[in-house]
Amino acid sequence: MLRLDAVDKTYPNGVHALEQFSADINVGEIVAIIGGSGCGKSTLLRAVSGLDPATSGNVTLDGVTITAPHAKIGIIFQEPRLLPWLSVADNIGFGLGDVPADVRRTRIAHALAKVGLVDKATAWPRELSGGQAQRVAIARALVPQPEVLLLDEPFSALDAFTRRDLQDHLLDLWAETRPTLVLVTHDVDEAVVLADRVFVMRPRPGRLFEEIRISLGRPRDRNSPSFDNFKRRVLTALDRSLDRKVRDTEAKSNTGEALWW
Repeated sequence: MLRLDAVDKTYPNGVHALEQFSADINVGEIVAIIGGSGCGKSTLLRAVSGLDPATSGNVTLDGVTITAPHAKIGIIFQEPRLLPWLSVADNIGFGLGDVPADVRRTRIAHALAKVGLVDKATAWPRELSGGQAQRVAIARALVPQPEVLLLDEPFSALDAFTRRDLQDHLLDLWAETRPTLVLVTHDVDEAVVLADRVFVMRPRPGRLFEEIRISLGRPRDRNSPSFDNFKRRVLTALDRSLDRKVRDTEAKSNTGEALWW
């Protein structure tokens, strides 16, 4: 269980980025976080990862408070961030230093096969396309078998076809060990195709505006009426989260003022 309890973040410059964000995320669940620019999505992910702890509130994994990077929590960024002096295979195995050599080789070979890059094992990062490099980043993050994997808009810089391909690769890899996935995205289609639940955030300061459970089986048909219905629900919630009238009404409600609009 990953638990976020009243997570609040204020930066030294006075920017109040997150306010009282609370959620319980179950083992093996995929959660997508979506919201307008500047609503605190990446700040929330950094707090969960331990890279930038919350000002107040708690993030716990199986009851243990996370205040620094943790071996059980992996992270994938928008950029692959591969080490240019290591081959593809060595980049994938970078986090397996404590694993016996034979096990390490087996895991790397399996990961290369799963992401379709067996023929690139000895290649250098500079020789890869953007999609190939991000596949390596996904494999590298999942090979250590983390309990939680955080993804900060990992496919946003890629073209639509490559993005769909990598979404499928991600689900294929996730299905093997079923870590908990927390995905930050701007892409509504991506949120609906991947997530069990979508958290819609509202900005300034960022907080949870609405939670939408995606009750669709996998694999999901992007062209089905049910898929379109969930897309519309997420888009409607997103539009409302960015509506100043809604935000102002919520603020007045919290202070007990009468509402007339």
